[in-house]
Amino acid sequence: MNEPEAHDHHTPADAGDIAGRVILLTTSHRVAPGLLSWQAWQALRTADEVLCADSAHPQLPYVKDAGVQVTIASPTARELVDRCADGGRALVVLATAEGDRQLTDGLARLAGSGREQMPNLELLPGSYDLPGARLLDLVQVMDRIRRECPWSKQRTHEDLAKYAIEEAYELVEAIETDDREELREELGDVLLQVVFHARIAEEDADEPFSVDDVAGGIVDKLIHRHPHVFGDDTATTPEEVKEHWLRTKAEEKRRASVTDGVPVGQPGLALTAKLGSRVRTAGLDVPVPTGEGVGYELLALALRAEADGVDPEAALRAAARAYRDAVRTTEGLTDQ
Repeated sequence: MNEPEAHDHHTPADAGDIAGRVILLTTSHRVAPGLLSWQAWQALRTADEVLCADSAHPQLPYVKDAGVQVTIASPTARELVDRCADGGRALVVLATAEGDRQLTDGLARLAGSGREQMPNLELLPGSYDLPGARLLDLVQVMDRIRRECPWSKQRTHEDLAKYAIEEAYELVEAIETDDREELREELGDVLLQVVFHARIAEEDADEPFSVDDVAGGIVDKLIHRHPHVFGDDTATTPEEVKEHWLRTKAEEKRRASVTDGVPVGQPGLALTAKLGSRVRTAGLDVPVPTGEGVGYELLALALRAEADGVDPEAALRAAARAYRDAVRTTEGLTDQ
């Protein structure tokens, strides 16, 4: 929305006193109606008139409950200026979700002409988006797509599983290539998978859950696994933090084996590194299997890399990219 700047527009020197005030009060649809700032409520209560073009504006019931009378009207910029000039009145315009573009553009034109005795034009945000507010938009958009898109309404968790893997790999690639724009986009694609699966889960006949349940679960988990942040424990080093994490995780899972919960469907090097990490953390002395073939050689290399603090999967991908570049050089495609 192109609003007038939040500064006073003064009339020419010979125009006399400023003819009143126009306060454009904006609100965020991502904040619960009625949660307005103190300045917003003061402006509403002290205004000579409050105007709103949208009779279904979500703030109206709360404003009226507070004893503020609202006139449902869509005055033009000219009409609004004339309305203020009648005794130097203060008018509050409760902006609609679309932003009243025609009105604000009209006021800007009148103010810029230099020929008008303009009221003070003020922009007053009545509520602000909190961090993460756009996630609400994502949930709403996904809900509508699920209901109205012929393809999306038929998708199942099983249908989407492959996309979760693909998007995760694309995210890893963006991280490894240090592409900031690609990183932002791929994070969004991964987030979409979470929201899409959660929306599908709402329709389960036996065990439905929503994105709020997903978020609530991870919030509880994070708080429980960070007693040094949210509780009385202390941790001053990354090693102590990891110790807290592993201890609380063990309490939650109560696994019979350190291998429990390790997905065997992941790439081989990553699987080996994860198993090696579990064994090393648990302090187990497990002999490394030996045998014929490259598989056992890769197993030993992956375990050695993990013990040295190297992610073997990432290391192999880096080497593979170097090999890809060598192939392109051989093909004469270095500069393409």
